Parts: sequence; structure tokens; C-alpha cells
Amino acid sequence: MLKNLNQYQRAAENGQPTAQYHLGLLYSTGRGVPLDYISAHKWLNLAASKGDEEARRLRAELAHDMSPQEIAEAQRQAREWLQTH
Repeated sequence: MLKNLNQYQRAAENGQPTAQYHLGLLYSTGRGVPLDYISAHKWLNLAASKGDEEARRLRAELAHDMSPQEIAEAQRQAREWLQTH
């Protein structure tokens, strides 16, 4: 099990959906990182795109607290991440 933020970050950057989900969860709650709904949505979107149902659920829940512009930015960042990884 991953024990710290750096491990989650590395694993998420390496495309591991479980780590992407957990990183999204951290950003959505501000636990250990600054509260950042755009980053949270981005990581949850990436995990959901790999079939993580909990990420899909949390992403939808989070979107209710975001503006359309914030959601669009999170989606843009997720697309950009996919193009570079």
C-alpha cells in the first residue's frame, strides 16, 4: 500500500488508476495537499477512464461543486496528461 503523497504522485504519473483515484481523493478533501477541485477532477477522470467505478462516482459528486469552466479545465488537463503519458 502506498504510504505518502510522493508515492501516490509517482504511481499516478505512471498511470496506476488506484493511485490516480487516491490522489484525486486527496485533492478533493485537501488532506496533505492544498484543496484543488480541478486537480481532483483531473485525477479522478483519469482513474475513471480506466474503469475505476469509485472514481467515476466521486468525480460526478465533485462536479456538483465546480463551475462549468473548472470542469472544462480539469478535462483539458486530463486530455493533456493522456497525450504526454
